[in-house]
Amino acid sequence: MSRELSRRTKLLLYGALMVLAVPFVFPTWWMVTSSLKPVADIFAFPPKLLPVDPGLDAYRRVFELQPFGQQYLNSLYIALVVTVGTLAVAALAGYAFARIRFRGQNVLFLVILAGLLIPSEVTIVPLFQMFFKLGLVDTHWPLILVPILGAPSVLATFIMRQFFVSLPGELEEAARVDGLGRFGTFWKIALPLSRPALGAVAIFTFLHSWNLYLEPIVFLSSPEKFTLPQALTQFVDAYGGPMWNVQLAAASMTALPVLVVFVIAQKQFVEGLAHTGLKG
Repeated sequence: MSRELSRRTKLLLYGALMVLAVPFVFPTWWMVTSSLKPVADIFAFPPKLLPVDPGLDAYRRVFELQPFGQQYLNSLYIALVVTVGTLAVAALAGYAFARIRFRGQNVLFLVILAGLLIPSEVTIVPLFQMFFKLGLVDTHWPLILVPILGAPSVLATFIMRQFFVSLPGELEEAARVDGLGRFGTFWKIALPLSRPALGAVAIFTFLHSWNLYLEPIVFLSSPEKFTLPQALTQFVDAYGGPMWNVQLAAASMTALPVLVVFVIAQKQFVEGLAHTGLKG
């Protein structure tokens, strides 16, 4: 009886989860299927869940109207460089704040965290003036340096610091007994154990860089240097109206790496965030 009740409970739970998933899954389903439809069928009423006459013409036009392949590579390499740079900065800074005692440590950490309270819109003008004087406008350097040294790196440092605080002090004592210095302890002991936190930081850093919109439209003006969020706004007709099927095709290809990254590393993401609240 209890086994049958348990089975019914699971079925009800799975059914409820499927219903709750519809508002999240349906927009993605509509985006992908609409990219395969002619424009006239996208907003047809009643709407059709599947395209009647699917075609890939919209995907072909994406690459004809814009240098989309180059823009795709731009976003990919920028996101990868920003992710690696942020991991390096956050891991070193987080370990220093967690395991190295120095005067004013907590005050300095609070000052750094205060950077999260400053909206990016507030700093975009002085940043533009600075990069303009350095001759780096219409290059990818601002899109790389600002995230690595800005608010995303501050959040990453906080996550890494919380993880390193949770590590037992006996590990460092054993490392010192074995003759390891401070950096050796970090590199050989702390860093390998921080894979869950590194996975979480890598995911949200990659997604933040991949979806970055404000900075590209401020710093970039050449279409071949555009990133994907900026490129998606360029698929318009002669009157400035959106080319819906082409935009949805480009958006579908843009969303693909995000889904792949999260599916592959979702376990590390959840574990990494779980460890950030163990100790203060």
